[in-house]
Amino acid sequence: MPHIAETRHLPWSPEQMFDLVADVKRYGEFLPWVVGTRIRSDDGEEMVADILVGFSALREKFTSKVHKHRPGAITVEYLDGPMKSLSNVWHFSAGDDGGCRIDFVCDFAFRNALFEKLAGQYLDRAFRKMVGAFEARAAKLYGASDGSSSSSATSAA
Repeated sequence: MPHIAETRHLPWSPEQMFDLVADVKRYGEFLPWVVGTRIRSDDGEEMVADILVGFSALREKFTSKVHKHRPGAITVEYLDGPMKSLSNVWHFSAGDDGGCRIDFVCDFAFRNALFEKLAGQYLDRAFRKMVGAFEARAAKLYGASDGSSSSSATSAA
């Protein structure tokens, strides 16, 4: 099962980064490959959402349950779609400089072994593009970074 983890130190607050990640309905505005979103339910602590992802002519819909533990964590539980399994965990904690430390872990498995093997070849590049999109969105919403962001990542297929 492919696994990727990243730790980022960003200049924005944990609350700001939590709000950005929890705003699933806006993912189509800035995340690569996200064509659309639909929020089925959201009570503030738990959300069920559909995300339509597209690559060229290929379109797939994922349904997930998002557990929001303000402001420290967001966990994503896979409910339905083309995957065998998918799990995301975001942790947000205050940094000493007033910024935020983000720890993000993603584990997934495709139903199709060939897709999983292909995904493993492009996983690191795609993941970095996605993480960069979240950081660019934060800069747009909260003001440009002062260059204090740093990153470390691990991945295993």
